[in-house]
Amino acid sequence: MSTKKIKIDKKDLPNDGQMKTVEINSEKILISRIDGKYYATGAFCTHYGAPLEEGVLSGDRIVCPWHHACFNAKTGDLKEPPARDTLPHFDVTMEGDELFIELPEKVEPSREPHMAKFDHQKDKRIFVILGAGAAGNAAAQSLRENGYTGRILMISYENRLPYDRPNLSKDYLKGEAEAEWMPLRSKEFYQDHGIELLLNKKVREVNVPSNLILLENQEKINYDKLLIVTGGIPRTLNIPGRDLKNIFTLRSYDDSDTIIKAAESASRIVIIGASFIGLETADSLRHRGLSVSVVAPENVPFGNIFGEQVGKMFLEAHRKNGVDFYLSQTVNKFEGKKSVEAVILEDGKKLEADMVIVGIGVRPATEMIKGINVNQDGSVSVDRNFRLNENVYAAGDIARFKYWRTGEDIRIEHWRVAEQMGRIAGANMAGKKQEYKGVPFFWTAQSGFNFRYLGYVRNWDDLIIDGDIQARKFIAYYIKNNMVHAVAGINRDKEMATIEELMRHNSMPSVEDLMKKKVRLLDLL
Repeated sequence: MSTKKIKIDKKDLPNDGQMKTVEINSEKILISRIDGKYYATGAFCTHYGAPLEEGVLSGDRIVCPWHHACFNAKTGDLKEPPARDTLPHFDVTMEGDELFIELPEKVEPSREPHMAKFDHQKDKRIFVILGAGAAGNAAAQSLRENGYTGRILMISYENRLPYDRPNLSKDYLKGEAEAEWMPLRSKEFYQDHGIELLLNKKVREVNVPSNLILLENQEKINYDKLLIVTGGIPRTLNIPGRDLKNIFTLRSYDDSDTIIKAAESASRIVIIGASFIGLETADSLRHRGLSVSVVAPENVPFGNIFGEQVGKMFLEAHRKNGVDFYLSQTVNKFEGKKSVEAVILEDGKKLEADMVIVGIGVRPATEMIKGINVNQDGSVSVDRNFRLNENVYAAGDIARFKYWRTGEDIRIEHWRVAEQMGRIAGANMAGKKQEYKGVPFFWTAQSGFNFRYLGYVRNWDDLIIDGDIQARKFIAYYIKNNMVHAVAGINRDKEMATIEELMRHNSMPSVEDLMKKKVRLLDLL
């Protein structure tokens, strides 16, 4: 493959820690300066294409401004999900005040990470991944990235390739994401890397003491190591009328497709629960022109998590978008002949409905696990390497782990966290020794804004607002025991990426300085 050498002026990046996108023959290249040297990579995140120049450079770590995928600026290698592929990397040489970048004739937007080749003749081990969601898919790739060459069996109850679950209640439900966009990887990717997908397989029992998985069709699978990443099961309402048709939960691809089809002949939708799934679904179905009502027991959505000011912002945005709310209410029963026709609230109010979506959270899918202690909430407790015992690991929604920043035992149901955990569990199964030293992060897109949240806190003491919540341009700091435990923000993406790095390095500014507004976050890296 022929290459071409392109000259640019290094004076455009006078200081360490800077990034700049340059355009060379219609190709955009990101230049990073680290310790007086210059490095060239692709300019866009391999996840959703965010311009990386708008993120931050921390040491040799590029943090994407949108969903906080991280890359090595020197090599382009992937450090953190939700991206799965690495950035293209280009050789740089310096001559005086000029940089010379060697580009191939065709610049690819991404490249697959280097992965070990499957060789069952030399490596007879069988590693099983039970679950094909965020954590499972990340673990399979991580096993190969970290040198494992034996068999990988990924078992899923669904009859689909691993897919982009966060999109089910967002753009896909809106009708703005093509079905072709949803798979995380192609069928050929799994074949090429020796990852065997056992789809449409339901597990009856995981017998941990016997290293055995029993499927519902009586098939038995023995394993050398097992990763359990079975995720969550939607909670339902045990009330009269619950068995009527057109009452749905939204967890799987098939769920989303079923709701889309039912919505074609519906006009009045009632959503039970002002959860993220509930409100994202409300936004998506309003986008389809349907009448949407939300019923929830709280006074303000997310008020107990983010505070009333932030919760009211969500509420007002959805009301402006035409969503009706019935708050401080629970559902007494569903009414209808064969299909649901109405939702009856506890105060007797009747909401006519052609379909109902229940979004009241999930419970860990662990009922099939035998021989391991299961916590009261259905979770399983893992050690710092995500192990349940010597041969069995767990990650994602089901795993309760000790959070390194605070020492708390926590369980988190976020897509990116599940991918982080899956990557680490896969590395440890392959013989590495890695621990979770990241910062929990999630995002949601609703009613015209993108909301981002970092860290973890329960029952915070105080809240510091920097910016204007009503204008949807702010950062909210959640304080507990005189320490910033979590941060939320809208339209402050570069600062949110900076905060993740500051939290990761335990270098957050003091609460006193934040209150006095003596902090310029971007200077602290």
